[in-house]
Amino acid sequence: MKKFFESKPFKIFKSVFNVFIVVLVIAFVLIVCLQRFSNNRISFFDYRMFTVISGSMEPKYKIGDVLVAKEVAPNKVKVGDTISYLGKEGQFKDKVITHEVVEIAKDKDGKIIFHTKGLANLVEDPIVNESQLYGVVIYRLFLLSAIYKIVGTTLGMFIFIIIPIFYIIGSEIITYMLEKEEERRSKSKK
Repeated sequence: MKKFFESKPFKIFKSVFNVFIVVLVIAFVLIVCLQRFSNNRISFFDYRMFTVISGSMEPKYKIGDVLVAKEVAPNKVKVGDTISYLGKEGQFKDKVITHEVVEIAKDKDGKIIFHTKGLANLVEDPIVNESQLYGVVIYRLFLLSAIYKIVGTTLGMFIFIIIPIFYIIGSEIITYMLEKEEERRSKSKK
């Protein structure tokens, strides 16, 4: 068994796997950062990720849940859909809101407007114009939601992000150094 773990194919697999994990983590962090800094104006292949930050949609979505919304044409939205949109007035101004559509109408110019409301809220949101629409929520990412809730703490960030990154980098450096030492020893034996 020891020979298997020291074999060249296993070492190559381990290196590729470590690089894949690092690239995956970096890509995820970049996507989240780009969306955050652009106030979610940037989508990736018509999809956006949002994190629930209030209890307005409980019990359907809880604080910390990570949701995926797909961009759709405003005429494809139905009553009962959960939409994400950019707030334009009052306490919603410049915030991304994710609430349920309770009514759909048209304004005097024939543009679609949405009446939305959080499930736990008593009052409707201000009118949402079709230009504010980011997308319809299509999925809750259970694994990312759990990870977000854990990593959202200082201890969780340290245990699940910082330590694994140092482990991967450290193991690659140690593997490289051991291979170089093995080469040096094999050359000195000749």
